[in-house]
Amino acid sequence: MALRENGLMAQYWHFNPFELLFQFAFNLFFCGLLFSVNLRRGKSLSSYREKKQYFPYAISNFLVFCVLLVIGTVLQRLFFTDRQLPRLMFSGAFFRLGLSAILTAIIIKIILLMRNSSSIAAENQQLKNAYLASELQLLKEQMNPHFLFNSLSSLSAVVRENPQQAQKYIRDMSTVFRYALVGSHTDLVTLADELAMLTSFAKLISMRLEDAFELKINIAEAYMPIKIPHLSLQPLLENAVKHNAATPERPLRVAIEARGDQLIFSSSLWEIPISEASNGMGLANLNERFRIMLHHEIEISRSDTHFIVTLPLKQ
Repeated sequence: MALRENGLMAQYWHFNPFELLFQFAFNLFFCGLLFSVNLRRGKSLSSYREKKQYFPYAISNFLVFCVLLVIGTVLQRLFFTDRQLPRLMFSGAFFRLGLSAILTAIIIKIILLMRNSSSIAAENQQLKNAYLASELQLLKEQMNPHFLFNSLSSLSAVVRENPQQAQKYIRDMSTVFRYALVGSHTDLVTLADELAMLTSFAKLISMRLEDAFELKINIAEAYMPIKIPHLSLQPLLENAVKHNAATPERPLRVAIEARGDQLIFSSSLWEIPISEASNGMGLANLNERFRIMLHHEIEISRSDTHFIVTLPLKQ
């Protein structure tokens, strides 16, 4: 309407592209300033909002609006005076800045809600991580005494049955415990390290059971770098020895193999009629550690002849 020379609007406002550019630039500066003073953490007007001082916060924003409205009107009057009524110029500036302030306030509110949501999510994740870390540490602290007591019980049996083998048993047991204690600060270890430790532990069992025990490991080299929770296989072998009656006629045969994304531990089943007392902590502890660290649980099955535990592998 301002471009029509004989029109009513042209009597009050002559279209000027430079004035339009000025209005655009000033509106952009106005919005940028509002974003800056309202979104900087702990600074400018944000400090009022963060302290929940909402009245000073609202008044300060209103003063910023009024000051910029006056500055914008004065500058426009100074640079563009061509047939424009002062009242119309002020009304136009008020409308533009007012609309810009409303839209900017909506965007600022959305950004603050997103910030708050992200902050809550981060705090929840930190709490979850702290809980899982403390739970995992508790499980590991429960496991070490359990391992120690069973090893000492086995040592006692070796001393009674073959005192000459006791010294060798103690040396091998120290190797096993060195791995257990040094790795106690590591949540995940490679399958290669775990199998090396298990082989050493199996030697201790062989000293005690002699021909009544056999361990077979059939795992391809490609699986060796895969990581599993520290001391995952030792409790399984320990439980197999503890709950089975192994004799030369009916030996305890343990097999470990990898298939796909699973590690399968199977042992022959020759259950002791009156089993040693057990609180079931070993398998429950192992399952919890896999659940926390790999987000998968172990699978336990049994048949008339075998006890099988399937461990998930995270490649």
